[in-house]
Amino acid sequence: MAYADDGFLFPLRGMSAGEAADMLNRIDEAEARRPGWLFAKTTKKPYLVLTWLNTLIRDPRILDQVERILGPNLLCWGGSFFAKRPHDPGFVTWHQDSTYWGLSRPDVVTAWVALTPSTAENGCMRVIPGSHASDPLPHRDTFAENNLLTRGQEIAVEVDEANAVDIVLAPGEFSLHHVRLVHGSKPNTSNIPRVGFAIRYLPTDVRQISGNPDSATLVRGKDDYGYFLPEPAPRADFDADAMAFHSRVMEAYRKILYR
Repeated sequence: MAYADDGFLFPLRGMSAGEAADMLNRIDEAEARRPGWLFAKTTKKPYLVLTWLNTLIRDPRILDQVERILGPNLLCWGGSFFAKRPHDPGFVTWHQDSTYWGLSRPDVVTAWVALTPSTAENGCMRVIPGSHASDPLPHRDTFAENNLLTRGQEIAVEVDEANAVDIVLAPGEFSLHHVRLVHGSKPNTSNIPRVGFAIRYLPTDVRQISGNPDSATLVRGKDDYGYFLPEPAPRADFDADAMAFHSRVMEAYRKILYR
């Protein structure tokens, strides 16, 4: 399987181009209600307050591919938007996702769902094939202004970019990548935006070992372990109870991330 050897797989079809366009319209509606909230660095797990994102993380077209890698019992542990406007200076430094997450083992898959074209020109994700097989690499925090990562984290050793692969996706396509895969992205130098939603999946027997409480959403199969606090689906977009729960979850997440 290419994923086992390379640490990533693409392109996979998650939805039609029309469905992707409809989701972009929903993003505009959400932005109109709460400007800046959806794309803030600190906004993780927006599927806890937006019904259409809660549906997306359960989409069988995505889960069928994730199940091939992680098995039948799946949790959604997180999700966040990565967006770059035309000629946006935003970038993502080379990093491994697993560095700050506090999970018991690196059996985590990210599905990166493209809602617009994602190309080399508009700053698509770039990956280093096979880098997921290495031990965790040392990282440093930069907190750089235009870095889209929460801490501006970057690998503290030299990364050979000669082997980098551009993850080029059409609207509605998605990629899968391993939690330890070295990846990043460049600024958008084009006239079109790049918008994608990254969904983090893990099997139910992975647990949080940071000593802080954590939560997740069961999206397929059953959970015989109960390592994570179950996350309720929102009754409506920006429902008051959902927003309050999201705030508590984000406070717990920050304690894990900055522990």
